[in-house]
Formats: sequence, structure tokens, C-alpha cells
Amino acid sequence: MPYQFTEQGRASLEDVKSFMDDHIYPSEEEYHRQREQVGTHGYPPILDKLKAAARERGLWNLFLPHLSPDAPGTKLSNLDYAPISEELGKVGFASETLNCSAPDTGNMEILNLYGSERVKEQWLAPLLEGEVRSAFGMTEPDVASSDATNIALRIERDGDEYVLNGRKWFSSGAMNDRCKVFIVMGKTDPNASRHRQQSMIVVPKDSPGLTFGLTPTVFGYEDRGGHPEVIYENVRVPADNLLGGEGDGFAISQARLGPGRIHHCMRTIGVGERALRHMVERALSRVTFGSSVAHKGLVQDWIAESRIDLDMAREYVLRAAHLMDTVGNKSAATEISGIKVAIPNIVLKVIDRAIQVHGAAGVTQYFPLAEMYAHIRTLRIADGPDEVHKMTIARREIRKIDPDFRL
Repeated sequence: MPYQFTEQGRASLEDVKSFMDDHIYPSEEEYHRQREQVGTHGYPPILDKLKAAARERGLWNLFLPHLSPDAPGTKLSNLDYAPISEELGKVGFASETLNCSAPDTGNMEILNLYGSERVKEQWLAPLLEGEVRSAFGMTEPDVASSDATNIALRIERDGDEYVLNGRKWFSSGAMNDRCKVFIVMGKTDPNASRHRQQSMIVVPKDSPGLTFGLTPTVFGYEDRGGHPEVIYENVRVPADNLLGGEGDGFAISQARLGPGRIHHCMRTIGVGERALRHMVERALSRVTFGSSVAHKGLVQDWIAESRIDLDMAREYVLRAAHLMDTVGNKSAATEISGIKVAIPNIVLKVIDRAIQVHGAAGVTQYFPLAEMYAHIRTLRIADGPDEVHKMTIARREIRKIDPDFRL
């Protein structure tokens, strides 16, 4: 199916590329120095400088096509935003400087679609302005959260409030100094049908009864804001903090994940492009057995395979984004699941080749490849593990032949 970027989308992409060259790449070393100074969960001051520069160029909130016209930012379609997401993926903190980083992007989308007017004013507005960050609480330590119907945290109505009790973890970014609000998925009616038991609700981080427990790392890396366990003990929030209605949580989670997967996949391709560049540069700078590594036929094969893989991956994601814009997320569900499986696996191969070309240095903290590998490997679990997406793809294919097929 053909697709075409709009004039506005092409112009925004060129602006983002210029912004990366003028501001992001030159700031990488300073960002990492400041991050060490402020600590794991602190806020590097250079981000405010970069955010101001991005807003001055009109590069702000580019990911929300359905946001109201008076909201801050430029609203691009999923297709137009996809290559921008790839550019931002080349540097870990770049998305945040344009107010386009996860999990805020998905959280802003569902706050916009399902939040009460009070919630929008209290939480969506400062998120859109980049004044605060947010976290998303779905995964739980005691159940297999790849099946969302397993969610056990309870959300119970008590007069004009809801009361939360339970545990989450991998609430990414929750310990960030600027993270002020969570969106939490829990169970409101255990007796309802399997996909109507869950609801989503907005929980301020400073709510009494909300505490942190375990702080897992990812392959030994501790990301800014972490992925902590969050413990909810009789946490009370106003009833209109509920997003949508009781029982809407599962459907909202599916709506949230469509655009988010496009963003993740395109950022991942950006990581792959940077890994390929590192591979080529290292191959040119090292000599073994009388010639540069770049002269070795096997390494040339790895470089060529990486270029082919990344270009195929990009086309797959752009097609999915086009379908989301034209026929909707539900009709594009197979493609959305497909890219979520394919892209991390493709990019992991590229990173692995780059690590091999770097030799021992490739697995150290002195080059970005090991951290890249850790993050992209995690994506094979985040937002649904590969096996779940393959299962749903297979079921759709089978039902094309046998509409009554059930497991």
C-alpha cells in the first residue's frame, strides 16, 4: 500500500535533523557529565536548555495528531512522526528535549482521550508543557503481566474516592525527580467478564500510602528514574481520577499501545543506525592480519546485512504507521504486533555484529553498544513479549480461514 509524507512532515523531519546536529549531538558529553553530578534520578540542567531551543524551533509535542488545536505543539500523523522518532532514537535523551519521550507520550494520549476535565487541567496541561514527567503502572511482580487479565492490584470504590491496594514494578521513570503522576491499571470488578475487570486511574506520586520497594536494574544498568516496585497501601484518589469508566482499562491499554509501538520501533531503528555507524567506524580504525577490519569479507557481509535489515525494518514500520492513519489501529493490529516482534530482533542482530567488530571494548561501558543491547533486548518483553504478539498474529491468520476458530 503506497504512503506519502506530508509537506509539513517532511519539513519537520528536516528541522529535527538540524536540531540534532546543532544541539543534541554536541550536548551528549555534557549531558552524561551532568547526569553523573545529579545522580541516577536527578534532572540534568542541560535538558531545560535543550527544551527551550526545541520549543523556539517549533519542535514540541509532535506525536499527538488528535490533540486540540490550542494545545502546545505541532501535531503530526503517525506516518509523519515515524521518521522523526527514528532520528530521536539515535540519542537516548533526545526525545525528552522535544517532549516526545515514553511513557509520557502514551500517558498524554490517554489523558487527552479519557481524562476528566479536572484531570486534564491538573496533569495533562503540565505534561504537555514539559513541566513534569509521568509513569505507567501495569506490570506486577506476582503475576504474568503479559496477560493483562491477570492484573491483581485492587481499585475499590469508597464514596467519592477509589482505594488502591497492591504492587507494581517496572513503572519506568517513577523515581525521576520530575515524575509527579502515575497512571495505574488495576482490578475494579473481579466478577466481571475477563476483559471488563480492569480499570485505569490517575494517582499522584505524593499520595499517602504510595511507597517504593525493590529497584531492579536492567542487565546491570540503572536508567534515570529507574524501574521500581511501587507499593500501594490504601492509596486514596478522587473518583473522577478514573480514566473512562469502570471496566474500560483493558480497551484503553490496547489503544495506548498502538502509537507507542510505532514510536518504540522507529526509535529502535535509530539505535540500529547508530550501531551500524559505530561498526563501520571501528572497522575502518582497526588493523588485523595486515589489513583493516573493514577489508575483511565477513565484516563487509555484516555491514551489508545490517543495511538491508534496517531498510526492510523501516519500511515495515512506515507501512504500519500509514495503516494506523488510514484504516485505524484495530485494522492495523496485525502490523502493529508484527513490528513489535520484528524490529527489536533485527536491531539486536545489528548491535551484536557491532559489538563483535569492537571486540572486548564492545561489551564495556566505554562504548554505547552494551547499553544499547540491554535496552533493545528489554523491548522484546516490554509492551508485550514476542510470544504474545506472535500468538495474536497467528490467531488472526487462522481466523481468515476459519472464523470460528477458538483456543
